Amino acid sequence: MMPRSTVFAVLRWPLALVAAALILAALFTGRQTPAAEAPVVLPAPALDNPKQHGRLQTAVLAGGCFWGLQGVFEHVRGVQEVLAGYSGGSRSTASYQDVGSGSTGHAESVQIVFDPERLTYGELLQIYFSVAHDPTELNRQGPDEGTQYRSVIFYSDDTQRHIAEGYIAQLNSGKALPRAIVTQLDPLKGFYRAEDYHQDYYLKNPQAPYIVYNDLPKIRNLKTLFPTYYSDAPTTVGAR
Repeated sequence: MMPRSTVFAVLRWPLALVAAALILAALFTGRQTPAAEAPVVLPAPALDNPKQHGRLQTAVLAGGCFWGLQGVFEHVRGVQEVLAGYSGGSRSTASYQDVGSGSTGHAESVQIVFDPERLTYGELLQIYFSVAHDPTELNRQGPDEGTQYRSVIFYSDDTQRHIAEGYIAQLNSGKALPRAIVTQLDPLKGFYRAEDYHQDYYLKNPQAPYIVYNDLPKIRNLKTLFPTYYSDAPTTVGAR
């Protein structure tokens, strides 16, 4: 598939032409297009927190370009805010240009603030593994390649770690996916907000070919496969 830098260069192409080019690229590389993939609702985690009143909680997840991850979770009921950013490296290299080199240790990530009375951490992970990205792809997602696009859960405490570990083991042992999950589990050492132009990117650029081809299908899958979690009104960064 085309790298994201190449897709940027053709943003002004007619959408039909871009779609055709991307599909041809997929055929030549032997990779499936999003339309050819069949997302499924994975089983809920056997180990999870109960829904209960309390302070807002935070999850930090990575899995490919943060535009799509942010778009998916902004449409999840119970989510209060989703920020695009960087995690896994140092503050000094937390910039789009540096992270794009693949040498900073950062992954493009999202920080999700959610209400534990309406949504559990395990339910977030169920959506993350089912529709937000492909957890069986190593150091890439779709057209994007490099460790900055790796699948990784940055846990903030032992409870999050145990839920994530248990869920990955559950999905792998049950062969819920055709290949083994390669998602990493790393302790959260810091989350650094991305540049303003990345926030709510899919909402600001709904006709950009990259968004149309890679990210809008994820949001449609969320609506189709998780209707009770889906909200038509996204929680945008500008709303808080």
